[in-house]
Order: sequence, then C-alpha cells, then structure tokens
Amino acid sequence: MSASNARRPWVGKSFASFVLLPFCALMAFPFVWMLLTSLREPNTIFNGPIIPRSFTGSAYKEAWTSIEFPLHFWNSVWITSVTVIGVLVFATLSGYAFAKLEFPFRNTLFVLLLTTLMMPSTALIIPLYLELKSLGLLDSQVGLLVLYISGSAPFAMFLMRAFFQTLPDELIEAARVDGGSEFTIFRRVILPLTRPGIATVVIFQFLSTWNEFLIANTVLRNTDALPLQPVLFTLMGQYSTNWPALTAGLTLSVVPVIVVYVRMQRQFVAGMMLGAVKN
Repeated sequence: MSASNARRPWVGKSFASFVLLPFCALMAFPFVWMLLTSLREPNTIFNGPIIPRSFTGSAYKEAWTSIEFPLHFWNSVWITSVTVIGVLVFATLSGYAFAKLEFPFRNTLFVLLLTTLMMPSTALIIPLYLELKSLGLLDSQVGLLVLYISGSAPFAMFLMRAFFQTLPDELIEAARVDGGSEFTIFRRVILPLTRPGIATVVIFQFLSTWNEFLIANTVLRNTDALPLQPVLFTLMGQYSTNWPALTAGLTLSVVPVIVVYVRMQRQFVAGMMLGAVKN
C-alpha cells in the first residue's frame, strides 16, 4: 500500500470530524445553556455572560422542595419502568408471532395494528378520556399505564418483528427438532439474539414515556399522582418564570435518560446497524 493510500482514511476521518464537530456543538448547546442557567443568579439570566461569574446551587434546592420533586420523580420512574416492561412483553411476543409463526389472517392483523400508528395521539385524547371514565380508570395511574402500553405496543411490535425476521428460520427448525416447545425456543434461543432490538425498544420507549406530558396531564387530576414533566411545567408562570429553578428541575430530570442511554448505547448502535451488512 502506497503512502498516499495510507493517508486517505486519516484524511477522510479528519474531514468528517471537522464537519461533524459544529453539529455536535449545536446539539449540545441547549443542554449546556440549561445547566449553566440552573447554576447562575436569577438576575443574570438574560443580561449576564454565557458562563456565570459566580455559581450557586440554590435553584436545585428550590426545585427539590417547591414541587415535591422526589414524589413526582418516583412517579415517573415507576410509571416509565412498568410501561417499558409491558411494551417489551407485548412487542416481543407479538413480533415473534408475526415474523416466524403461521396463523390465519396474519398479514391482515399486522396491517390493522400498523394503522393505529397513523392516528395522532392528540386526536384520540377525547375518546380515550371518555373510555377511561366509563371503565372507572380516570384519574388513576393504572389507567395511564393502560394508555401508555396500548398506545406504544404497535410501534414496538413493528420494530421487534423486523429484528426477528433477520434471524434464520433454520435456527428455529433445529430447536423444534430437538423437542423444544415454541415458548422455550422463543425464550432460550431467539430472545437472547435480539438484544440489540430490545435495547432499541427500551431507549425509544423510555424517552417517549419519560417525556410524555399531554396524556398524563389530561388523565390525572390528582396532583400527587402526576409524573415529573407536567409538574415541571407548573414552574412556568404566566407573567414571569423562575428560570434557575425550572432549568434545575429539567437538568435533574435528564439524568435518568442519560443513564439509560449510556448503559444501552452499544446495543442500540448494533440494533441501528443491523441489516446494513448482509451475509
């Protein structure tokens, strides 16, 4: 290999880094601004330098106590966790069935499930509200979980079906010949091979549920039952906003999202790249 050919990968990577660095900085700027705003004095929000001359953590204490942050943070944690687990159960089972099993009207049922993705959630707020009221689940976290899981399962099922279709049918046939039941094959053979797909569903579902605002604010009227995002919105006043307290609460709310993504980023990237290279 000549010296000029050896330099080409290095030049290409350097050029890509030069192009991508401004975009990375642009994407990171809102988070940096939010963090710095939460640490500055209230009277220097819009008339002071970007980097504060002095830092204070009083906004975090105010956000922690003024909106009962621990209570609503825990509400978000358990609602999001149950939603992610419920969606995973339905998505993996139905995705495997639609990808690898033969049953009547399989394609028709799959298309019907996909049509639910075409309806925006805002258009379904009133019917869902009335349905929960008739079932006695209005103003209940159980009712909110029913809406979250049922509304998110079709898209997650669509993703998992695509991952299951990448697995060879010969692997399933060999397990059946060895006498494994369908559920045993699914649990011990197929499911471990779809960890990238599961990580992708977990990240997407965690983000959408953790940051959801409209449905939770509509269904739950009991303030103590609200998750974190609707409560953080109350820090915004009609005529004035306590920006340090608001950004402090938002910064704390971002921490679980970062933790989940960092823990699963490798599997997530593998899932996004799945199918880019064919055998």
